[in-house]
Amino acid sequence: MYPQLSLYIDGQFLNGAGRREQEVLSPASNKVIGHLPHATQADLDLALSAAERAFSTWRTSSALQRAQVLNKVAGLIRERAPAIGRNLTLEQGKTLAEAMGEVTSCVEHAEWHAEECRRIYGRLIPPRDACVQQTVLREPIGVCVAFSPWNFPFSQAFRKVVAAIGAGCTVILKGSSDTPASVLAIAELFHDAGLPPGVLNLVSGDSGMISEYLIRSPIVRKVSFTGSTPVGQQLAALAGAMMKRCTMELGGHAPVIVCDDADIDRAADLLAAFKFRNAGQVCISPTRFYVQDGAYDRFVERFAGRAEALKVGDGLDAASRMGPLAQGRRVTAMEGFVDDARHRGSKVLTGGRRLPGEGNFFAPTVMIDLPDDSRLMTEEPFGPIAGIVRFKTMEEALARANSLPFGLASYAFTSSLQNAHQLSRGLEAGMVSINHIGLALAETPFGGVKASGYGSEGGSETFDGYLTTKFVSQLN
Repeated sequence: MYPQLSLYIDGQFLNGAGRREQEVLSPASNKVIGHLPHATQADLDLALSAAERAFSTWRTSSALQRAQVLNKVAGLIRERAPAIGRNLTLEQGKTLAEAMGEVTSCVEHAEWHAEECRRIYGRLIPPRDACVQQTVLREPIGVCVAFSPWNFPFSQAFRKVVAAIGAGCTVILKGSSDTPASVLAIAELFHDAGLPPGVLNLVSGDSGMISEYLIRSPIVRKVSFTGSTPVGQQLAALAGAMMKRCTMELGGHAPVIVCDDADIDRAADLLAAFKFRNAGQVCISPTRFYVQDGAYDRFVERFAGRAEALKVGDGLDAASRMGPLAQGRRVTAMEGFVDDARHRGSKVLTGGRRLPGEGNFFAPTVMIDLPDDSRLMTEEPFGPIAGIVRFKTMEEALARANSLPFGLASYAFTSSLQNAHQLSRGLEAGMVSINHIGLALAETPFGGVKASGYGSEGGSETFDGYLTTKFVSQLN
């Protein structure tokens, strides 16, 4: 059953208790499934005070203690994944298989951070004077605030929390109001794993009020945000005015380059499955497809066929391969992309329409003959729409792929080592995946360049945004 929603502050779960509440809707039916309490300013002050107090002791906790908590959380995820995954599907819409995959992937993130936090090393620098000792220390930055999105409500929030806690920081988490049960589950996991009160706090409600109030607080030293580029720019500007550290993972609009010499059928199959995962509501979803002339016809036929065959339905239906969009406004947005492309002479090969019945369902859509300045090729659709165009030379493909301000993920398919080398060096993106889909693993860095943000989550870089560097020079 969908849980009773609450805040989590200083080790206590706080329900409505007179607070303003908002309805939580199922995207498969648009019916009310829960009520989310909004944090008041007093709640935010309590969370800030708790996080500040907890940091005074958590910052000096041993790496072993932090690792034990994270490993305990990993074990609890294994036990609770079915329930967490079902609630995730109820509130977000993705298929149950995808929801379970999102939740269970976080076992690795918990275990990776548990091991990696034991390897936060300083160093000794050989001195110029034998009587001097020069030491570099890596210390937790302080109280952090983390803002996570609705498309991967459990895993995106979880990666921020384990990085902050593993580094010795305390954190105030604000998840999306559309998907609150998923972030509440994180609070419950850490609570039951024995995390000291105040190290993790969860607030919900008015995003604008909460983000501005928390970021302006002198208690907060670090901001981590995953979401749209416009909102990220606003938060980064606010934090930057007070010289606060930021990690920003923003919009994508990922290009795909498919060369003549690629394994065309395999590329089409992999990309179709990945494109329509979570109904295309993925920041690293492939969206702009550049296919070389010699491969174009075969790729388009295969890719469109895979899209047309997808069964769309309620995420809790085992037969569904794609669920609804998370909100009704996303369906309207998809219609806008299709209408713009059609008016500009593009052709819809499959889909292109809202599906009948309850819920926010839109057909998997493939469009061709798109001008480079169409909305679909310049704005991230964040939905189940793929645009496919031709290219002739590698230089042309790279120029078109790099023409937008985004630079999160990119993909390429080729059997030529020379092409692969040129693509890996030439694509302006924080992540490049060639001949497979190999992103977002616990041991690999995740982040973008240009307007797609800065900073990395995961990999050995995972703690960089949560640690300060202190140089100590001591005359003995």
